[in-house]
Amino acid sequence: MNNLGGCSGSTGPTSINPETGNIYGPDFPIVAVRDWVRSQKRLADFLNIQQWAAVVGGSLGGMQVLRWSIQYPDRLRHALVIASAPKLSAQNIAFNEVARQAISKDPDFHAGRYMDHGVVPKAGLSQARMLGHLTYMSGDAMKEKFGRDLKADELSFSFTPEFQVESYLHYQGQKFSTQFDANTYMLMTKALDYFDPTIDYDGDLVKCLSQAQCKFFVVSFTTDWRFAPDRSEEIVNALTQADKDVSYACIESENGHDAFLLPIPRYLDVFGAYMERVEADIPELTNTATTGGLS
Repeated sequence: MNNLGGCSGSTGPTSINPETGNIYGPDFPIVAVRDWVRSQKRLADFLNIQQWAAVVGGSLGGMQVLRWSIQYPDRLRHALVIASAPKLSAQNIAFNEVARQAISKDPDFHAGRYMDHGVVPKAGLSQARMLGHLTYMSGDAMKEKFGRDLKADELSFSFTPEFQVESYLHYQGQKFSTQFDANTYMLMTKALDYFDPTIDYDGDLVKCLSQAQCKFFVVSFTTDWRFAPDRSEEIVNALTQADKDVSYACIESENGHDAFLLPIPRYLDVFGAYMERVEADIPELTNTATTGGLS
């Protein structure tokens, strides 16, 4: 399912507000990860799914998995948290704010009412995506993929993109600006910033995760500096202190945060092995859910 506030299915800023007959735009309420999980639970109720065999998520999806485990502990048997964190670091919040500023300062943003003006803040969205894309890749991955390769045979000594990496970022930004809604981007990054499940438990992650009843599998990647392995280890250590059943794997990869989306053999092996454990633990008529990330 697409998360509330999204732009690919569920109600979001591009939807019509039934109270006004106009597009929501910036009037769409800011949502939190707990709201997304609550809506997913309502869908499960509607479909008469009493318990998930597993809830699986990477990045922002991993945060939703954590929320499922403490918000509806009896509704899942396994939680697979991949390339995620118990809450954002100051650095990650800063990256999100720079991206939002790029969008909001675009002359075509019009305080979020760009659709009323028949325009899209493409420049701001493109810049936000380029910044985000940089944080998803590692230095080694960028070196391997682009190095200092030029688009042409020689330098032009101008401010136009000359290096392959510049051209790639511009392409990714421009493509994103035609496919994603700016207000949705603002909402999703805010949901990331606000995520902190310990807020209801005196800031204590051990006390927070003590609510869970499921088994956990946590995965991190060595060159992921957006959600570094030590952030996953925070989760693992808290689960261990809470006396929960938890397995952990740190996968060697040069691909940075994007690694969780790639078919890395070791990653597939450990993930597949754990899913076999999930399958063996499935009572009759149980289902599996997957939640997505922002990458």
